[in-house]
Amino acid sequence: MSRTLVVTNDFPPRQGGIQTFVAALLDRRPPGSLVVLASDHPGSAEHDAALPYPVVRRPTGMLLPTRATARAAVELARRYGCDTAVFGAAAPLGLLAPALREAGVGHQIGITHGHETGWVALPGSRQVMQRIASGLDVLTYITEYTRNRLAPALAGRTRLAQLSPGVDVDRFTPDADGAAIRRRHGLGEAPLVVCVSRLVARKGQDVLVAAWPQVLARHPSARLLLVGGGPDEAALRRAVARRGLERSVVLTGAVDAAELPAHYAAGDVFAMPCRTRRAGLDVEGLGMVFLEAAASGRPVVAGTSGGAPEAVQEGVTGHVVDPRSPAAVATTLAGLLDDPARARAMGAAGRRWVEQRWSWDTIAGTFAQLLEP
Repeated sequence: MSRTLVVTNDFPPRQGGIQTFVAALLDRRPPGSLVVLASDHPGSAEHDAALPYPVVRRPTGMLLPTRATARAAVELARRYGCDTAVFGAAAPLGLLAPALREAGVGHQIGITHGHETGWVALPGSRQVMQRIASGLDVLTYITEYTRNRLAPALAGRTRLAQLSPGVDVDRFTPDADGAAIRRRHGLGEAPLVVCVSRLVARKGQDVLVAAWPQVLARHPSARLLLVGGGPDEAALRRAVARRGLERSVVLTGAVDAAELPAHYAAGDVFAMPCRTRRAGLDVEGLGMVFLEAAASGRPVVAGTSGGAPEAVQEGVTGHVVDPRSPAAVATTLAGLLDDPARARAMGAAGRRWVEQRWSWDTIAGTFAQLLEP
């Protein structure tokens, strides 16, 4: 059996979207086909002991493409006879590709996650990305938006192929029960809009709060549940108080990942009007929360930032709105609350679409094809 060396900083027990992405891809590979070189984090030993493939941790919280890391990667590739390498995040660890190729690793893949679009926008980091791409056989992208940002600088240097994150359709499901979440926050049977995301400006929770009085004008009993923590929490709480919305807008603070399916299930509509900031450097690569919400059978309202519109089938699974217009956001949300049957139909369509296009089994099949030289 051929074996793949995976070199990554983004690996559990460290938490985050990229870590989940990488781990889910590996979970669906034959156990004897992998070996992982990763950075170290608290709890790594216990985590790795339960895996069906070897994991070697370097004594650092951040792997960099240094000579020492290159030696460790080459030694592992030779010890396990690896003929393929995957970089969990192409930048900057993809700079190790030439050393691995000299050691006989003939097929190498770098995974991108969205932030690399910022790298190619700036002259210095663009040159680094070009060096990385030149050493790889395949560089992946998550959405057509990110491909269109990467391609002008990189397409002539390597093959670009789509590899999007997937959704655990057994975990995020319409069968999840949100009743406990509604009880916890005193929401009763009120029409409920939910936003699940880190509280930062790009995600658009401030626009939801600004739009909420207009939603209440048509649905006085409606509630807005902002799920997550982040640096904008205090400012959002002040905005809620300033508008007198304390009774209808609830901020949960940080929530354990195990409770996220129940939070999606508690809502009638999911909304995150994400917007692009900092001249295009702060942008939504895809927005997994839209797909998790759709998998949960909820209609989705997304902003226009980056690849977010690709996570919605307009008019079928939800709507894409102008994220800088509270009026547009309010009109869209109120329209879905006006017609619960239409909202439920969109949620059902979203569930079907995620099962067909975005499930991890589908994504794992794509990954398996990319691993073939």
